[in-house]
Amino acid sequence: MTSGQKSRAGSKSTDQAPPSAAPSPLLGGRTAWIVLTVGQLAAIAAVVQRSSLGVAATAAFERFGITAATLGAFTMVQLLIYAVLQIPVGVLLDRYGSKRLVIAGSLFIALAQIVFAFSHSLPTAFAARVLLGIGDALTFISVMRLIPAWFPPQRSGLITTATGQLFQLGFLVSAVAFGAVLASAGWTSAFLASAALSLGVGLLVLLLLRDSPAGRPPRVPLGQALAKAGQNVRASWAEPGTHLGFWQNFLTMFTPMMFGVMWGYPFLTIGQGLPAGEARSLMSLMAVAAVVLSPIIGLIMARHMFYRSLIAIGIVAVTAAVWTAVLLWPGPAPIWLLVALVIVIPTGGVAAIMTFDFARMFNPVTRLGAAIGVVNVGGFGGTLVSVIAIGLLLDLLTPANSTAYTLDSFKWAFATSYLLWAIGIVQLLRYRRRIRRSVEARDPEAYAAYRRGVPLPPPS
Repeated sequence: MTSGQKSRAGSKSTDQAPPSAAPSPLLGGRTAWIVLTVGQLAAIAAVVQRSSLGVAATAAFERFGITAATLGAFTMVQLLIYAVLQIPVGVLLDRYGSKRLVIAGSLFIALAQIVFAFSHSLPTAFAARVLLGIGDALTFISVMRLIPAWFPPQRSGLITTATGQLFQLGFLVSAVAFGAVLASAGWTSAFLASAALSLGVGLLVLLLLRDSPAGRPPRVPLGQALAKAGQNVRASWAEPGTHLGFWQNFLTMFTPMMFGVMWGYPFLTIGQGLPAGEARSLMSLMAVAAVVLSPIIGLIMARHMFYRSLIAIGIVAVTAAVWTAVLLWPGPAPIWLLVALVIVIPTGGVAAIMTFDFARMFNPVTRLGAAIGVVNVGGFGGTLVSVIAIGLLLDLLTPANSTAYTLDSFKWAFATSYLLWAIGIVQLLRYRRRIRRSVEARDPEAYAAYRRGVPLPPPS
């Protein structure tokens, strides 16, 4: 063999890295899409379970002998647990990775639905909702964390928006499939079927999901992780950009969540007097509208990111206008108006998903998880307040211990949304002005680029 051949042979052998050192799989490649798809299935399954009680609301009145306030308390407990666990889940995510947390979330959710399937007493039912809140909290952030781990930064923003809206398919499955099983086979079979769904998805996660191309992140000592998490939460909350994301999430999230998770189905069946099949069709249309409209609204907000908060206010204004027409309509609203309502309601969810980008722009990477958790609390906190307020007003406006809620009582209860919308808009405009002044004073060039649609680089 000549020296040149030896050289070429040596070069060839050098180029062929050992399998253990191969940079596989690549960001954004086939494996990335498989991982994201499995994660999305887990999140969609969690939304199915989250919204199942809304579909089963009328059956819950009879099974537990409760009123609207108690029914709302079921959801309140679930959402409260979810909100409280946002930051602790971030700590666990840094320590254990997405895969383990999504599997744990699927198991918690399945156990919750099994317990709920056989519950006849309120203490057991409330315990089941606590378990469901834990599982739900473990799932959502863990799935969203897969996107920056598996996709390059220039694509992660658009994928985040699309992924967040695909979760709305869970409302469709809940309204159609869960509702059909509930109507045909009864309470226990319906909730056992939903538990089986979560167990099946958990098995897929075990087999196919990976935390990142490099595997599970290095384990952070628990004491260090807790101390760091506390510092990150305080620093994130001190950042006006996090406040902006918090209040936009509050403003835009509570209406679609309140309607989809709890009070939409009872409003359509009890308040509007629609047959169960028509109500399920409208709830299904809401989920389809979310998937169809989200790319359009997301693209508009991505191209005009300086005006995202104003676009969000515009979305809420349109939603409020349609709600006003429904609430002021004498008697039950015509079907075309209810169709318009379920089409505009989910548009707020797109603006809510975009708030995670506020967390990214105004917080360094080292505290991004804490900032996302804080922002996410805004939407679920608003939903919790809305759900409870509507339940309390329904009971106040209805004879004691009765579940014969009138259309007028539903209308007055839903009118509480105007107060929450007003609070959210005032706070959103307040922090928008504050951020504009601070960014312009700190970096005029970055501010000018931001006005043209260039995202602000995160602080170091």
